[in-house]
Amino acid sequence: MSAANPITAIVVAYDSAEVLPSCLAALAAEGVPAIVVDNASGDASAQIARAHGATVLVNARNEGYGRANNRGVLDCTTPYALIVNPDVEIRPGAVAALLAAAERYPDAGLLAPRIVEPSGRVFLQPRSLLSPAHLNRAGAMPIPEGDACLPFLSGACLLIRRELFASLGGFDPAIFLFYEDDDLCRRLRDAGHALIHVHEAEAGHGRGRSTAPSAARRFKARWHLAWSEGYIATKYGLRQPGLSSLFENLAKAAGYALLLRREKTAAHAGSAAGALAWRRGRSAVAREGLEASP
Repeated sequence: MSAANPITAIVVAYDSAEVLPSCLAALAAEGVPAIVVDNASGDASAQIARAHGATVLVNARNEGYGRANNRGVLDCTTPYALIVNPDVEIRPGAVAALLAAAERYPDAGLLAPRIVEPSGRVFLQPRSLLSPAHLNRAGAMPIPEGDACLPFLSGACLLIRRELFASLGGFDPAIFLFYEDDDLCRRLRDAGHALIHVHEAEAGHGRGRSTAPSAARRFKARWHLAWSEGYIATKYGLRQPGLSSLFENLAKAAGYALLLRREKTAAHAGSAAGALAWRRGRSAVAREGLEASP
C-alpha cells in the first residue's frame, strides 16, 4: 500500500507475547501500520510491538477489550480502522479485499473477512442474545459462497470507518469483556448499516490464544461473561438471566472443588459470582478498579 494508506490496525494486547509477532508481521506484509494498545501486560508484549514497528499505547491497568480499542481508534488518523485480535493473522490480499468491499458497499457499518481456525473451519457467529429469536437457529450457520450481509460479525477482525465508530461512541465503555462486539453490531444495524462478510478476504484465527490461560483468568473471564449477559439483557429490554443458572453454577463449582478440578471450579464459580454481582448492581469496570468512562 502507498504512503497514503487509508487504514490503521488496532491490536489490543494482554500478555500476548506468544502471538503478537505473527499478527504484526502479517499486517506489515500488507503494508498496514499498527497501533498496539497494551493492557498492562506482565510479559514482553509492549516491547515486541515496538520491535515490530507498531505505535504502542500502554494502559496503566487492564482496561478490557472494548475500552482499549476505543483508545486505539481515538489515536488513529486514517479513514478506516481495522480492529484485529492479537491471535489473528491477516492473509495476503485480505486488506485490499476489505477496502474494495467498503467501496462497493458504502452503507456498510462493519466488514469482516472469513475467519479460518487452525482446523480449517470457517468461524461464523450463528447466535446472539441480541439476535431476533428466528435467527438463533440450532447448528452451524451455512458458510456464504460470496459476500453476505449477516446479523452479527466476530469481533476478532473488523473494518470500520473511523468517523462512524466515533459517532456511535465506540464500544460500550461499561462493558469490560464480552458482548461488546455484539452490542456494536446491534447498534450499527439499528442505525441502518449493513454488516458485511467479505468472501475474498481471509484471516487465520488461533481462537483462545490471545492470552496465556490460568485458573484465575478463567474465573475472571466467566465472571465478566455472566455479568455482561445480565447487562446486555437489561440494556435491550430482553429476558433476564434466571436464578436457576446461578445456582447450577454454584453446585457445579462445589462439585468440581471436591474433585480437585481447579480450572473447572474457577469457571463455574466465576459464572456464579458474575451473575450475582450483576443482580446486586455492581459495575464490571468498578470491579477492575476503573473509572466509569475510559
